Amino acid sequence: MQRFVLLAGPSCVGKGPLVRAMRMFYPELMARFKQLVLFNDRPPRPGEEEGVDCFFRPRGEIEALRGKDGFIVVDVHGELQALEVAQIQRILDSGLIPFFEGNPFVPGRLREAGLFSMFPSVSIFLSPLSREEILYIKSVPLGADLNKFVSEVQRRKLLHRASRQKTYLSLRDLEEIEKRCANALNQMREAWQFDHVIALHDGEGNDNWDAHYYPIGSARQAILAFASVLRGDDPLVGMDDPWTEDLIP
Repeated sequence: MQRFVLLAGPSCVGKGPLVRAMRMFYPELMARFKQLVLFNDRPPRPGEEEGVDCFFRPRGEIEALRGKDGFIVVDVHGELQALEVAQIQRILDSGLIPFFEGNPFVPGRLREAGLFSMFPSVSIFLSPLSREEILYIKSVPLGADLNKFVSEVQRRKLLHRASRQKTYLSLRDLEEIEKRCANALNQMREAWQFDHVIALHDGEGNDNWDAHYYPIGSARQAILAFASVLRGDDPLVGMDDPWTEDLIP
């Protein structure tokens, strides 16, 4: 499958562990993929490497790429990210498959810039809730607040991830978590524009990914679904029902 592959979803939904699990259980499939490296103005997280996870640059340097031919700049959670478009073609020319993993606003910006008409692509959105769960929450008597519900779901995951990375969380850490929680539902509004949606309840740090060697639960279902997409299986395994633009008001 010589297509540009994009995997996106809210922060801490489980994109990272899904990719790591795919490399472990589907090494031949994932060996064909080369991940895009974006410019980012935030500092590296623990374990991240320059030129592998991101090109970490001062904000002004990335801001200078805005409007420059061949670059697309996106504001994500107040961070600036930039993609060099030529990187996609270089990966294709090398015989590999360009792979993006990150925030859903980036694919949206690439779509607006016409990149999906330039490069055949397949996009997958990881959602912390399934379509059926969203419809249920919206139907609850007295009207449940979907935004608060999603924020709480993601807050637990983000706090769990942060506490694994740091012994003590600073006020700035907590503020960053709240910012990402508040933006989660807004990111889920992007899902209907993706080719496929996979509901994933086991976020980053969940034991279902690696505590038992073989993934179980929602983590396992997401792995099977993602592998199904990459192989081009029909019918696809574990896909959520199609999302529509009005699913999330």
